[in-house]
Amino acid sequence: MSDDSPLLGALLQRREPPLRVLVVHAHPDDEALCGGALLRELHERGVRVSLLTCSRGEAGEIVAGAVPADTPEWRLPEIRERELRGSADALGIADQFWLGTPPARAPGLPPRQYRDSGMRWIREGLAGPADTHDAGSLTAAGLAEVVADIEAAIDVTEPDLIVSYDDRGGYGHPDHVRAREASLSAARGRGIPFAEFTEDRQASGVLWFSLPQHRDAVSAALRHHRTQLKVDGDESGLTHSGGQWQALPLEIGLRPITH
Repeated sequence: MSDDSPLLGALLQRREPPLRVLVVHAHPDDEALCGGALLRELHERGVRVSLLTCSRGEAGEIVAGAVPADTPEWRLPEIRERELRGSADALGIADQFWLGTPPARAPGLPPRQYRDSGMRWIREGLAGPADTHDAGSLTAAGLAEVVADIEAAIDVTEPDLIVSYDDRGGYGHPDHVRAREASLSAARGRGIPFAEFTEDRQASGVLWFSLPQHRDAVSAALRHHRTQLKVDGDESGLTHSGGQWQALPLEIGLRPITH
């Protein structure tokens, strides 16, 4: 990360350290796959990083053999929670919250667990809504409720910057799109700067970060998500539960969005 980043530089000038950043992701493992190296870099620079995860990823495909064959479905959220705790520690994340669970729950509302909405592949690299409908899912919930819960997390963490996905949700997962839509709305409502993760290095206004020095931290974080992926022995890449291979994610763009 370059020291002349105008977004982070301006924020560091505005307030005594630690700078506080709230990152909003849809599922466990997204924090490592999308921007994990940058979160580790921010931590090492003294930034307090808080992570808000919207669902437990219940609809995600499981790596064969990652859990015993007789594991009941109701235990998967507990397993994914444990995986996320390990990943967050490896990345240096200071606080981790679940959307709908206090303190990330609007005052006066009973706690709830937003479920993974699921997805289907439209074409290679682009996802869309699942063929089934879960009334308890993140995308089935009213946008106002989701925004109010994010605002509750904002009130606790008092971030200088909120970060989430781009308007495509990265690769189109409906939960990613909803997380971006709701977190941007919450940021606007609270008057807090917002930035989106992007893999488009050429997009206008993008701050590009190449962070190979955090290979070990990212690899360690990803290894905690053993139900979702397998990291190569040489840490060059990983294989997802669906069989897709990708290089270890050590580069990411951050694009400020003006309100």
